[in-house]
Parts: sequence; C-alpha cells; structure tokens
Amino acid sequence: MTPHTTSTVHRGTAHAPHREYWFGLPALRTSVKAARDTVRERLCAWRVPGDLCCDAVLLVSELTTNAVIHTDSTRFLCGIALAGDECLRIEVHDDDLTARRPAGRRPGPRDEGGRGLLLVHQLAAAWGADRSPRTDGTVVWADLRTNA
Repeated sequence: MTPHTTSTVHRGTAHAPHREYWFGLPALRTSVKAARDTVRERLCAWRVPGDLCCDAVLLVSELTTNAVIHTDSTRFLCGIALAGDECLRIEVHDDDLTARRPAGRRPGPRDEGGRGLLLVHQLAAAWGADRSPRTDGTVVWADLRTNA
C-alpha cells in the first residue's frame, strides 16, 4: 500500500493551524494506548465531533503501532493540528535513522495484523511519509477532513 498523495511532508494545509499539540513517548507497546488517550483527551477539549475524534484516535493507534513495531526507534513524536474548519493533521515521527518508509502488505483472511495502512488509506483524505525534519527519522502523516 503506497500513500495516495505525494511523499513530501505537508506543513498543515493552506492555512496555518489554529490549534496544534505535540507530545513524545517511548517506543513501547504500552505507549500506543497512551497516545490514543492523549489524542482523545485533546480532541475532546477542542470539541472535535465524535466521529472525527474516533477516526483520529484510530489513525493515531495505527501510526504509533507501526512506529513501535516496525522501526528501531527509542521514542516517537506525535502531533495533531486543526487547520480551520477543513483539516485535522496527524503526524507520527520516529527516530529510526534508517528512515524506512511504511511498507503496506496484503494480509490473508487469517492474518491477525497487517491492516493498519489499509485503514489509514481508507479513512484519510490524504497521507504520506517522508524523512522527518523533527527527528531525522521518518514522519508518517494523515489528514482527515473536518467538514465532511
């Protein structure tokens, strides 16, 4: 599965973010829940509608899981930004200096995993990956439309 837009890191949409929040966590499996909880709490504080919040939490879960399982990172950085009434940007930056791009695969019906990027592809209006300007590892980002 390849990203369905260019692989360059977008710095928000055409508008500067009205709200932005960043946090870092150790690259441990237990950090995935902490990332979900942190994003859910922040989006609820911003009064983001329930469906959009649920989609964002799912994407954060998938992207942070990939950073924990598929990289040699010791930490990851997660950011969310609301740009007006148009876009919610989610970014996960790892610190794996090999800068591996996410590799999609086609899981079989009995496979327990391997569907994360398929979910990202289905939910996001756009997504991609590139070298992280914040960590020198890889950033994977996804945009959700807020006015859908």
